[in-house]
Amino acid sequence: MTRDLTTGSPMRLILQFAVPTLLGLLFQQFYNLVDTMIVGKLLGAQALAAVGSTGSINFFVIGFCTGVCSGFAIPVAQRMGAGMLSQMRRYVANAAYLSALFALVLTTATGLGCRGILTLMRTPSDIFAGANAYIFVIFMGIPVTFLYNLLAGILRSLGDSRTPVYFLAMSSFLNIFLDFALILWFHAGVAGAAIATVVSQGISGLACLAYMVKKFPILRMTREERRLDRASCKVLCAMGIPMGLQYSITAIGSIILQSAVNVLGSTYVAAVAAGVKLFQLLGCPFDAMGATMATYCGQNVGACRLDRLGQGIRACSLLGLVYSAIAFCAMLVFAAPCAMLFLNPAEPQLDLLVDLTSRYVVTLTAFFFPLALVNIVRFSIQGMGFSVFAILAGVLEMLARTGVGIGLVPVFGYAAVCFASPAAWIAADLFLVPASMACIRKLRQIYPNQPESPLPAQAEAASPKPLRTGAGT
Repeated sequence: MTRDLTTGSPMRLILQFAVPTLLGLLFQQFYNLVDTMIVGKLLGAQALAAVGSTGSINFFVIGFCTGVCSGFAIPVAQRMGAGMLSQMRRYVANAAYLSALFALVLTTATGLGCRGILTLMRTPSDIFAGANAYIFVIFMGIPVTFLYNLLAGILRSLGDSRTPVYFLAMSSFLNIFLDFALILWFHAGVAGAAIATVVSQGISGLACLAYMVKKFPILRMTREERRLDRASCKVLCAMGIPMGLQYSITAIGSIILQSAVNVLGSTYVAAVAAGVKLFQLLGCPFDAMGATMATYCGQNVGACRLDRLGQGIRACSLLGLVYSAIAFCAMLVFAAPCAMLFLNPAEPQLDLLVDLTSRYVVTLTAFFFPLALVNIVRFSIQGMGFSVFAILAGVLEMLARTGVGIGLVPVFGYAAVCFASPAAWIAADLFLVPASMACIRKLRQIYPNQPESPLPAQAEAASPKPLRTGAGT
């Protein structure tokens, strides 16, 4: 049930691993899109704007959860690549304890503070109640977000990128049913869409857990491996917290930008909401490439196959370039019909909404290759163990979006909104590309005479050097 990414053609391995991961992300985006489509078509543009206005704060919190889980999975991948199975299981157990703690704290804090945050974001009064109802339910579902993302990350670290897809497919169809049931039959409004998302993700997480217990004997732990271990928690936090903060810091710029969009009015908020949902679907391949490269680099660092790191990054970047060109050409032709997936044909400002959504999506896809590099290189660096660099890249993205939101949107209006994310991606790439080269050089200094040998067995009880270096860089 596991896969070794330390031998064989990097391009072939990356494709074999990324395709199932992509299918899982597509299913995940599918039921997110269903929420938006049903809300937009059944409840109208105002309800769509209510859901869309919460996107940045949703990313701020849920992105932190996802990033933390991805970070927790990297030591697991490194120990898997090194063949240190007992230490790998110890990390899995302590990652579960830390996830439960983070989930409890974040659920409590966000549940109490979401109304105040929406007020600070200057959410328009005509959509405030719907936005609060939607995001409150999403925040109450943080525990299931941790459950699924942690388990999916562990499975990918072990080389199994297929199993999470099956459970996401099942939950996607369940989500569609719940959306219609809660909105049409029970008249739950936008809160019903949020409930459907949380319940569906919870079911996929529980199914994933049951499958791992039954099918992965490699994860069966002794009492010693299950105990709370301070050293393991320290390593996990050194990887997970920076990755989570990277998402949250990036989201700060998105929150400031969303505040600027809110001032433009609910029509522009609805257009951006539809455009973001379409962009998230189109961007799934880049997310899959990032998740693949984190596992690929983690396993190869664990096995000291440092010669394969650059090969993998180049191979994946080529895939990113090809897809970027295809996506841009497709949106030049089909952006307007795709926008109609989220809009009610009876909307009084339909032509304006379609035009605004199309402009947003076409502009973003024109800069897809910089986004591809952001995902590929950043996750590769994290897989190598240098997770603090993720925070620095996130700071650059935040500063770029903040600068556009504060300085350019009031002057240039919606045109500046469309170019905010491309500016953030380019700013991050200017740092990440040279940083990745520096990380590989650093690893070669740490293991100058071990290009193809695994980590020494005596390191079983200690953190490997790449982790210590990454946490302190």
